[in-house]
Amino acid sequence: MGGTEEIPVPRCAHRWFPAAAAVAVAAWGANQFTALATVYRARTDWSALSLAAMFSVYLVGLVPGLLLGGPAADRYGRRRTVRGALALSAASSVVLALADEPDVYAARLGTGFAAGLVFLAGTTWLRELSGPGTAPETSARRAMYATGTGFAAGALASGVVAEWLPGPMVLPGLAHALGCLLVLCATRGLPETARRDRGTPPLGTPPHHASPHHTPPHRTAAVRHPRFRYVVLPASPAVLGAATVAYVVLPPLVADRVPGYAPLFSGLVAALTLATGVVAQPFAARLDDADSARATLTAMATVIAGLLLGALAVVRDSVGLVVVAAVVLGTGYGLTLGAGLHEVERLTAHSSGPTSASLYQSTTSSGFLTPLLLAGTAGHASYPALLAGMAAIGLLCLAVTAAHGRRHLPGPPGRDGLPGQPHQPDQPHLPGPPGPRAAARREDSSVQTGATPPRSRRPWAE
Repeated sequence: MGGTEEIPVPRCAHRWFPAAAAVAVAAWGANQFTALATVYRARTDWSALSLAAMFSVYLVGLVPGLLLGGPAADRYGRRRTVRGALALSAASSVVLALADEPDVYAARLGTGFAAGLVFLAGTTWLRELSGPGTAPETSARRAMYATGTGFAAGALASGVVAEWLPGPMVLPGLAHALGCLLVLCATRGLPETARRDRGTPPLGTPPHHASPHHTPPHRTAAVRHPRFRYVVLPASPAVLGAATVAYVVLPPLVADRVPGYAPLFSGLVAALTLATGVVAQPFAARLDDADSARATLTAMATVIAGLLLGALAVVRDSVGLVVVAAVVLGTGYGLTLGAGLHEVERLTAHSSGPTSASLYQSTTSSGFLTPLLLAGTAGHASYPALLAGMAAIGLLCLAVTAAHGRRHLPGPPGRDGLPGQPHQPDQPHLPGPPGPRAAARREDSSVQTGATPPRSRRPWAE
């Protein structure tokens, strides 16, 4: 199919693990700034707004990385793309260790771009290295755990290093750079799983289009679908918005309650939030329903509850309530992410490329702007009021999603521009089959006789 041919890779337990390590170490670099921000706050005269901007500039690099990661992996190969991105991530961490304000901005930008490339190309490489005999659900689970582990480890490791080792503004970045170099050594002997034939376009390009930048219309059809606009999009900022409120916004507001341990506390809260999110994601599969937005509504309600708990924690200056809010917000983060991915799976049924999923991840990344927006408006209202205001906006978004939860369901071909199964006039219009991670649902739906498909059942979530 197209110009890139996958090279069969025998299934081997040790082949995919270095690729998973590459995804994890990229996520580590992305989240090491969480604990470092507390150190910068204590040891420099940088303003809270500047620190929030340093955190959010990561998004400026991440989004292009997410959008280019798939095409780059197809054009240049998974191995070359991932290893080049890891080298960039290591270099960015070395720049971060210089601890100068302009250097921190540049480092965060480079870290974001490298992470976006690895999150797309690395997960593809991991899946292909797992071998053709590995179920798609298993590969998806491995990628999910690798990403979540890296995010949690980045915050926790930086917090531990900054708390108990000398050079708290230098050593965390150097430790990550060393981790990248170790993973580069581990991936050196891994095979390339995709090969570009000379004179042919990259993977996914139709034969009648010579341009490697051409994107088939159905790849982005999900983004134009009304269900994406009214169900997926309103909840997407809450994904990382919930997480960043939990581990970026709340810990510094109660830092006076943990004197001498602020970096460690920040890292622990971040690790707890992200670990809770990883644990919660499979439950989104249990809640998922192809005929409603049940999973998304539950996730948004959880985020709203977490925001209100966070506001209460700040009012009472309570470390314990911050921890409880982090657990609730982490659960909301995992549920919202899982619910959105399941919706996008249905909207991109039979799609030959990752463009719609990449665009969805880009919209969720808007949540990284939350600390910057809160810091920029903190002079006009208190943080409890701002968090309560975010909860009110969340209620409005929840109302929009609830109003459209049972509408705009993916239909057969010819409706909303989405691909689907050939239409049979004597059969009911069932939603199109989901993406590869939900392949198990096909067997269940094949025995249904009514118009209502069964709720989502994914083996790895059981």
